[in-house]
Amino acid sequence: MKVLFASSEMYPYAKSGGLADVAASLPKSLAEFVDISTLMPFYSFMKKDGLIMEHSDEIELGEVSYGLKFYKKANTTTYFVEAALLSDTQNLYADEFGDYANNDLRFGIFSKAIIVLAKKLEVELLHLNDWHTALSSLYLKEEKSKIKTILTIHNLAYQGLFSKDSLERLSIDKKYFNTDGLEFYDKVNFLKAGIAYSDAITTVSPTYAKEILTQEFGCGLDGFLNYHKDKLYGVLNGIDKTLFNPKTDKYLYKNYDYNSLEIKQENKKAFLKTFSLKKSKLPLFVMITRIVEQKGIDLIIESLKKLVSKKLNLLIVGEGSSEFATKLERLSNKYENFEFINTYNEELSHKIYAAADFLLMPSRFEPCGLNQMIAMSYGTLPIVHEVGGLKDSVVDDVDGIVFKDESKKDLLRAVKRAIKLKKNSEKFNSMRITAMKKNLSFTKSALKYIEIYKKVIA
Repeated sequence: MKVLFASSEMYPYAKSGGLADVAASLPKSLAEFVDISTLMPFYSFMKKDGLIMEHSDEIELGEVSYGLKFYKKANTTTYFVEAALLSDTQNLYADEFGDYANNDLRFGIFSKAIIVLAKKLEVELLHLNDWHTALSSLYLKEEKSKIKTILTIHNLAYQGLFSKDSLERLSIDKKYFNTDGLEFYDKVNFLKAGIAYSDAITTVSPTYAKEILTQEFGCGLDGFLNYHKDKLYGVLNGIDKTLFNPKTDKYLYKNYDYNSLEIKQENKKAFLKTFSLKKSKLPLFVMITRIVEQKGIDLIIESLKKLVSKKLNLLIVGEGSSEFATKLERLSNKYENFEFINTYNEELSHKIYAAADFLLMPSRFEPCGLNQMIAMSYGTLPIVHEVGGLKDSVVDDVDGIVFKDESKKDLLRAVKRAIKLKKNSEKFNSMRITAMKKNLSFTKSALKYIEIYKKVIA
């Protein structure tokens, strides 16, 4: 079986969130079972070192021609496509003023480019990811192509909504602009097109697949998803254990495994020396997150006074809402046992996972979440809200702490449990070892995807 896996971002080339990690890791595991290639856009901030020009082509959208250049990374099956508009930006989707106004055309071009490469490689199946690639399924339907499509929804909250003027720019026949197609409250909805015209839809955890069928989590598409639920599957993500392994991680002060957890404490001491937080014997709670409402940042801000009154250190790292960032910076200056770092980089995050005792994830909703899995690999116990992939991957009082209600009361109760647990070194270490031994690799996910691939191709 020949498959093309398409994503708007892929680690280490371009990353805004978990999608990039999945796009890097899942195809590696799938490659054990199928002939798979990957494709992402070539953005202007990337470098062409090690890339080989494969071929050029041309597409037409809205009576305008766009040249495509396809590059391949040497000795891999990883492809990149360069095109006007798609590749011209300095960021993935937005700048300081908001989303790029031409994102509809940018990712319409990408969706067309995916099909061009799919035909060139003679693939049987396209594995699409999120709204940036979703139009490929509609374009293939219009062409009456035999290529099958699977769309993975990583986060239903991001749908790719544009004015209906996009139809002409994207060469989409108006017959598709209806409630059964991509029309959504008189707008064009890229993700809805993917749901409508893909042969199968997956989400990144079994619980999230059920949640998005409800009004609470359906983001306005719950009715439409219920209509298409016979082709909907939930497959839990995993992580790349070669990247997230404290035994071999090049970023750590000292490497360790579940047989040498005392070295984890040495990482914590070394890490805290570089920050204003002191007293390494206090439990260290961390958040590595996008600073947005979905991640429960507002709940953390509301609870911060009571959180820092407890005997703990709290560190939050991430980028996002300037409003939330300003509040966190002000609170960081106020409390000596709380620090906020308004940035993100890969090395820092690895050091934090190795140093921390507990990871806070009070997300309002979480399609899957990778942070809790990474944390467990480093012996850092996750404290999570019982939703989506957090519910599917963390077992309360076994390899983490799970709380039911997204409320200050339940969050603080969970933190109190964690502090008590930390004092019980025997149970604390037992839970950390259980977490580190847990099978969180993408191999299990890949096997489930292969089953779906076979159903679609049959």
